[in-house]
Amino acid sequence: MQLISLWVKKLSLGLLLLGAMGMLISMFLGFADVVGTKFFGWPVPGTLEITESTMVLIVFGALAFTQTQRGHIRVEIFYTNRSPRVKAFMDAVTHLVAIAFFGVLVWQGFNEAIYSLEIKEATMGTVRFPLYPARLLLVVGCALLLVQLTLDLIQDCIQMVNGQAGVEQHAPQNFQ
Repeated sequence: MQLISLWVKKLSLGLLLLGAMGMLISMFLGFADVVGTKFFGWPVPGTLEITESTMVLIVFGALAFTQTQRGHIRVEIFYTNRSPRVKAFMDAVTHLVAIAFFGVLVWQGFNEAIYSLEIKEATMGTVRFPLYPARLLLVVGCALLLVQLTLDLIQDCIQMVNGQAGVEQHAPQNFQ
């Protein structure tokens, strides 16, 4: 289980860094488009299409990494002063609901990505930009999140049985 957890952490970090590069590209393209349009009358073609696709990478690329850090939001007023078993139970219920939701998202996202690839779906803007890579990245990001949620659910179940405090919820974890 630790080997799988390590691989998920490394892959999710890679996806997060890819999302960060996508954000930088979107930022520089947006800047160039505004400057080019306002001062030179030359907008950068394809800025909107590329920015739309990188948004998928930015959002869904960060989900699994955030889960490896157990950094998703929770209502602390209900969580803070509870025993380790109750905290583990609350986390397990949350992880089960998240697994159901993201499981459906992966399933339907995969179907949409395959369909998009089959019909060679592309944007309708000035530059025809293929949409299937963004759809595939959504599936990859959510699938990675599902693996991490499953690992966390197993850890929560063990913690419910043992009743001992588990991994500190907000402590950063090392990538070795």
